[in-house]
Amino acid sequence: MVPTDSGSLAQAFWSSLNERDIDSAFANVAEAAQVTITPAGILGSRQHARAFFEHTIHAFPDVRFNVGKSFTTRDGVTVTELSMEGTQGAEYLGVINQEKHCDVDQVWLLETRDGLIRAITGYWCQNQLYRRLAVKRLDQVALV
Repeated sequence: MVPTDSGSLAQAFWSSLNERDIDSAFANVAEAAQVTITPAGILGSRQHARAFFEHTIHAFPDVRFNVGKSFTTRDGVTVTELSMEGTQGAEYLGVINQEKHCDVDQVWLLETRDGLIRAITGYWCQNQLYRRLAVKRLDQVALV
């Protein structure tokens, strides 16, 4: 059964990503969806979001999107607080692979209308991500 309400669409999206099923995750994302993932420097379309999640799943082979709290507003925006957890297995957002376990708190907004996800917006603390991946200070060059 294909989900049509906002909360069910969001739940199906995260469940599919946890199963590493990108096709199913993006089956209900509109072709013209607007995507904003500020920490990753992404302002684009459905294809940009798909590439971001493909990259995330590749870089963290055991990644889990552990959904904590989630609620849907009257205008069809589902706000989901989650923790992305996994062990780095490849370069990720410019950070070389050091095989570090990572857990980063994130907030995602999925805006739905007419049974489709029309916008995807993601937020997290990029410094928290860098610390978890053992990146040294970002404000000065470090010689190793």
